[in-house]
Amino acid sequence: MSTLPAETGPEDANNQSFWMPGNYHRTVKRTEDAFQACNDIVTCFQERARVERQYAQQLSEWSTKWKPLVDASPLYGSLLRAWQCFLSSADRLSSLHSSICRDLVSENGDRIRTWQKDTFHKKIFGGFKESQDFETGFSRAQKPWGKRLKKLEKARTAFHKACRKEHMAREREAHTQGNPDIAIEKQRKIQEETEKVRARYEKVLEEVTRYAPRYMEEMESIFDQSQEEERKRISFLKQAFLSIHRHLDVTNNDSIKAVYNELHNTLMSISEQEDLRWWKNTHGPGMPTDWPQYQEWTPDKKHKKGKKEVEQKAVMMERSVMIGGVRVRALYDYVGQETDELSFKAGEEFRKIEDEDDQGWCRGMMDGGKEGLYPANYVEVV
Repeated sequence: MSTLPAETGPEDANNQSFWMPGNYHRTVKRTEDAFQACNDIVTCFQERARVERQYAQQLSEWSTKWKPLVDASPLYGSLLRAWQCFLSSADRLSSLHSSICRDLVSENGDRIRTWQKDTFHKKIFGGFKESQDFETGFSRAQKPWGKRLKKLEKARTAFHKACRKEHMAREREAHTQGNPDIAIEKQRKIQEETEKVRARYEKVLEEVTRYAPRYMEEMESIFDQSQEEERKRISFLKQAFLSIHRHLDVTNNDSIKAVYNELHNTLMSISEQEDLRWWKNTHGPGMPTDWPQYQEWTPDKKHKKGKKEVEQKAVMMERSVMIGGVRVRALYDYVGQETDELSFKAGEEFRKIEDEDDQGWCRGMMDGGKEGLYPANYVEVV
């Protein structure tokens, strides 16, 4: 679970070799390192989940802030709908990023925690059972090898000491004068002692060399078990990372694609001709007008009309004039909030019988004859 070691010289490489006594501890420690890595991964992506949540909240706040301002803006028609679509898209994206936050914590985080609990078994006095098992296996395999290495080192040291003693004796005799017979005898004894030490050193070395294959086999057997456990850990964490990637990769999220496709289609539907026609019919020459017409004089009727009858006649006359003017189509759904307001669905057609007032309301009449007020910017002229 750690990074690769830096390059070292031959001597350092030999001292750090897996085969040297005690160097298997780095392999055993991978279990603890993997457990800690799981903790770090969960913490890391919990922070990312908070980033997603904050982003979702900021999108929602941005949309809420601008919605009333956009609705009341001087833009109209398809251009206004396009601007409003940015805000509705932000609301949908906010929900999606909130979902990403939940998935990172509940799905990915819980999955890693569960696997961690099932894979690493803590001991009462610290450490993990898996680490202890590998430590015991390596230690048993290396114990006899360590003894042989110590024995070999002792024999080697004795041999080198004897060689050094012989060399010094030769140099000393070469620079002094004495009885040659005594010098030769002394030199012979030193050589015999050196040969004995050499023979012992070679014998111990032969024993070590003979035992090496068995030592290597036992160590590799434990190491392979450790490698298999590490392989399982790497495989699981790879799948965990892929799951996190799947949740974070918004480029392949169909819901997000749908949001931006709808926004793009709304922007592409901006029509100069449609918006200009709406303005012409709503605020320009296309507006209905009661042009002056010749009216024949008719004498008043003799009978006296009641107040109610006069009011009804006035309403019917007003209706006859305005109904012949403008037919409109609803752009959005609207549910009347008051008894004097109309309710309609997007695409439904009816007639406008009074122009927009200072508050942005018009009076209309449904095909069934129901009258009421409605927001002027919710319809377009047919």
